[in-house]
Amino acid sequence: MRRPSGPSPHADPGYAALKVRIIARTGHHYYADKDDLLFDRLRRRFKACNVADAAAYDARLDDGAGEWAALEAEITIGETFFFRYAEQFAALRETILPGLVAARGTERTLRVWSAGCSTGAEPYSVAILLHQLLGPALPDWRVSVVGTDISIAALATARAAEFGRWALRTLPVEERVRYFHRVPASPGATREGGYALRPEFRRMVRFERQNLMSLLDGSMPEGFDGFDLILCRNVLIYFSAETVAGIVRALGRRLRPGGWLLIGHAEPHPAFAGWLEAVNLPGTVAYRRPPESAPAPQPETRGEPPPSSPLVEASSFEFRPAADMLLEASGASAVAEIVRPAPSAKAAAPIDPAPAVVMTPDLVAEDVALAVRALADAGDTGAAWRLLRDALAVRPTDPALRLYEGLLALGFGREAEAERAFRGALYLDRGYVMAHYHLGLLLGSLGRTADARRALDNAVALSQALPPDAPLPEGDGACAGEIALSAAAIRDGIGTGAA
Repeated sequence: MRRPSGPSPHADPGYAALKVRIIARTGHHYYADKDDLLFDRLRRRFKACNVADAAAYDARLDDGAGEWAALEAEITIGETFFFRYAEQFAALRETILPGLVAARGTERTLRVWSAGCSTGAEPYSVAILLHQLLGPALPDWRVSVVGTDISIAALATARAAEFGRWALRTLPVEERVRYFHRVPASPGATREGGYALRPEFRRMVRFERQNLMSLLDGSMPEGFDGFDLILCRNVLIYFSAETVAGIVRALGRRLRPGGWLLIGHAEPHPAFAGWLEAVNLPGTVAYRRPPESAPAPQPETRGEPPPSSPLVEASSFEFRPAADMLLEASGASAVAEIVRPAPSAKAAAPIDPAPAVVMTPDLVAEDVALAVRALADAGDTGAAWRLLRDALAVRPTDPALRLYEGLLALGFGREAEAERAFRGALYLDRGYVMAHYHLGLLLGSLGRTADARRALDNAVALSQALPPDAPLPEGDGACAGEIALSAAAIRDGIGTGAA
C-alpha cells in the first residue's frame, strides 16, 4: 500500500535513533520495515506536541509516561468490531465455552482475559456469549472478564461502552436491539448518535491498562494468571518472532489446565505446539493447555523471566459474583442513567485519527481506505463519509471505494444506497470477493433469500478458487479459506426460500 505523500523519514536526521528507541520500548517490530507508516504516525504526535522534528520529539519522550502512552496509542492499529472473525466466535459458542462451563461446573468460576482489547468489542462479545450460555444460572457463577490495552483513549471508549454503527456492522438488526439501546446525538454534536451496550453485558467486563511486554520483563501484575480463556488476537503481528514466542509461552503459563488461547488467524506458528496443544476447529485453530492428567509440553525459558522475577504491586483484577453484576444492572432506569458514559470519556478520543490524503488524479484508493477506516473506527463516520465522497469524485470507478461507500451507507441505515454501492463495486470488478460477501449479508438481512444465497455462492466460489491462505482485499485480515467457510455457513443458514 502506498502511503500518502509527505516528508521522507530519512530526511529527518533524528528519525533512525527515534525509531530504534520506539521499537525497543514497545516491542513493535512491525514497524521495522515500515518507515513511511511509522513516520506518518509520528508526525501527528509532532503536531500535537508542537515539536519540529524527530530529535525534538525524542527529547519530549524523556518528560514522562504521558507522551509514551499517547505515542503507543497512535502506533497501535485499533480496528475492532463486535464478533469479529465469525469462525472463532462460532468455536467459542459451540465448543470452547460450553466445554469450560462443563469443566468448571463444580466450582462455578470462569476467568477470561482479552489482551489487546482496543475499544472493548472483543471482551464485550465474549460477555454476551457467556450471558447467553449460562442463562438463568449466571447469578450462581463467579465470572470475571478483563480487557487490557496500552491505549488510554481506547480504554476510555471501552469503559464508556458506547459504539457507532461501524463497530456493529456485522450484527443483524434484531441483535443490535437485543444487546444495545440507541443513544441520540447530543444537540450541536458533530458526530452521529451511537449504541450503548446494555448494562447486563457491560457490567460483566472491566478494563485495565497493560502492555504485553510486561509478560517478558517480570512486571505483569500477580492477578493476571489462572485464566480459563485468553484472547490475544491480531496483537502478535506487532512483535518480532522471538518476542512472539516469549509472549505465547507466557500466556500459556497463565492458563489453567484445560484453558484455551485464541490468537489471530494469521498468527499461528508450528512452534506454539511445543508448549500448547493445537486444536483444529471448524475454520480456525485454537490452543489449549493440556489438563493436569496429561503431560504438559515443556516450554523453553528464554524470553520470559524465571518465576522468582520481582513483580510490581498486585493487580486490581478480581472476581465479581454474577449476581452482583445483575443486581447493579437490573431494571431500574436510574441504573441506565448511571452507566451512560461520562463526558470526559469522549474527551480522550485519539487526536487527528486519519492520515492526510491529497485529492489528486493519481490518488491511490488504499490510502483513502486507510483514512476512512481510521475515522470510522474513531466514531467519526460523518467525516469518513465526506472524505469518501470527495475521493469518489476523483476516482468514481474504483471498486474498493465503492465497497467502502456501501459499508458506510449500511452503517447509516441506508440499505438501498448500500446495495447500489456493493453492486457498483461488482460491476467494476466481478471477482471482488468481499463485495459479494457483504452484498449477501445485506440481502439476507432484508429477507431477500434467493438473492442473498446467489451473492454468497459467488463469494464461496471465488474464495475457493484462490489459495486458502491468500489474504483478501478489505477482508479485515481474513484469508480466502476463512471467507469461503464463513460465506458457506451464512448461506446455508439462510435457507432455500424464494426472495
